[in-house]
Amino acid sequence: MENPWKKIALSDYENHMGLDSVSQLQAMNVMTKDQLSRHPAKTVMLLGIAGGNGLEHIDTRKVQTLYGVDVNQKYLTACAERYPKLKNTLVCIQADLTAPVLELPPAELVIANLLVEYIGYKCFQNILSVVCPAHVSCIIQVNTGLEFVSDSPYAHVFDGLASVHHPMEESALAAVLLESGFHLAGRLEKRLPNAKKLVCLDFKGGWLP
Repeated sequence: MENPWKKIALSDYENHMGLDSVSQLQAMNVMTKDQLSRHPAKTVMLLGIAGGNGLEHIDTRKVQTLYGVDVNQKYLTACAERYPKLKNTLVCIQADLTAPVLELPPAELVIANLLVEYIGYKCFQNILSVVCPAHVSCIIQVNTGLEFVSDSPYAHVFDGLASVHHPMEESALAAVLLESGFHLAGRLEKRLPNAKKLVCLDFKGGWLP
C-alpha cells in the first residue's frame, strides 16, 4: 500500500495547519525554533520535514549539516526551493521511515515533530538505532476531543491517514525511548484550538547496544 502522505499536496497540508482554528503551523514554527536553541548540534536530522516549517531558524554558523527526511519527494523539492540560503547545509533524503532496513546518516540531534504518530514506536526505535543521536526532541499531538485531524475545509485530504495513524501517549513514548537508552530531560506543551495540545518531549542519552 502506498504511503498516504505521498498523496497529500503540500499546499493542502499547510493551508489546513495554518488556519486560525488549527494554528499548528504557527505553533510548530515557534516550538522548532526552541528545539534548535535547546539542543545545539553540528548535525541535525529533521524527520518528516514536509515544507521546512521553522528552517529559517537554522543558524548555519552552528549547524554544519541539516538532514531533511520525508517520504514525499515533492515536499523535499519544495523545501529546498524555499530555503536557498541553506543550499550548503540542507541535505534532503527521500525515505520511507517504516521500512525494515534504513540507510540514514548519523546525526547528533534528531527532531521528530508530529512524526511518531504516523510510523509507530518500533519504527522510531529502528530509526534511532541507525542514526545514533545524542539528543532527541519529539512533538506529539495530544487530543482531548475525539478526532486527531481538526475539522477544516481541507480535512478530507487527510482521510487516508487513518490507516497509518498510531495512538500516541507520552508515557508510552518515554518508556520506548528509555528502552533505547534515552532519558526524558524536559517537557513543554502548547495548547491549541479544537481541544488539542502539542507536547514537546526532550530526551538525552544514546543508543544502548
